[in-house]
Amino acid sequence: MFIRILKYAAAALAVIVIALMAWIGISHVITEREIAGHGRKVRAIAAQAGFPQPSDAQMQALPAPVQRYFDFAIKDVKPTLTVVSLAEEGMFRRPLTEVFEPTQAEQTISLSSPALLFAATTPIAPGVEARVYDFFADGEMEMRAKLASTLTVVDEKASPELNRISLRRWLLESPLMPVALLPGGPVRWDPIDEHSALATVSGFGLEASMIATFREDGSLASFDATEDGDLTTPYHGSGEHSQRSDYRPVAGMMIPTHSPSPALERGGSNRSGKAVLPKSVSTDRTNITCRKA
Repeated sequence: MFIRILKYAAAALAVIVIALMAWIGISHVITEREIAGHGRKVRAIAAQAGFPQPSDAQMQALPAPVQRYFDFAIKDVKPTLTVVSLAEEGMFRRPLTEVFEPTQAEQTISLSSPALLFAATTPIAPGVEARVYDFFADGEMEMRAKLASTLTVVDEKASPELNRISLRRWLLESPLMPVALLPGGPVRWDPIDEHSALATVSGFGLEASMIATFREDGSLASFDATEDGDLTTPYHGSGEHSQRSDYRPVAGMMIPTHSPSPALERGGSNRSGKAVLPKSVSTDRTNITCRKA
């Protein structure tokens, strides 16, 4: 009798395990289709227009360090280029945490209009990973995180504050696509001093600004937020800092392939004395593909 009960219990457990595995498998497929659909949306937006083609007068009117940056970063770019795709490996900081964990991520970014998809896989606990993504298009942001691509633990919908933060996120990533920063597009430049300038991106009734600091060779060294950071939000906060280095030629542009995360948290400061957050992803290796959408 006892043996029979054990057999029944084992059979029931096997059914539960199989059902659980099937649920996770189906959920994984659904999540990946969701992410792929968002990627197609970004590429469709990117295909609607090319990157800015400024006049000589517009270029000469730029602040001096920004002119040096474009001389350094833009060489011979095909006008058909509309989208940047990235595969990244590095460290990821989840919202409401201070610890960076190993991660693999992909990004799809439009050059002509602020739109992007960031998707990553990052460990939550031993043997447990989360699939996360940020999707920003048409001025609205969607953010999700799912344990094992199945159980939703973060589901942030569009809001004025999140949309503005997401617009700034596009600006934060713009050194990966320097042609998007050219005058005549969504970004304008205002002078600060001989080594820095204020970049402001506008769109969808929103604006977001960051301070760009440049090296002597013209490369962009960092972006700093202009306002206080906040570690209490369920999404990456209202202040960010991003360093850029190891520039390499890609598709006629000089692109940074390394983005170390500085030890800046609440109480850290940027050039303006404001508290800032480290960039959410510290990349050790970036593979970039620039192409027509």
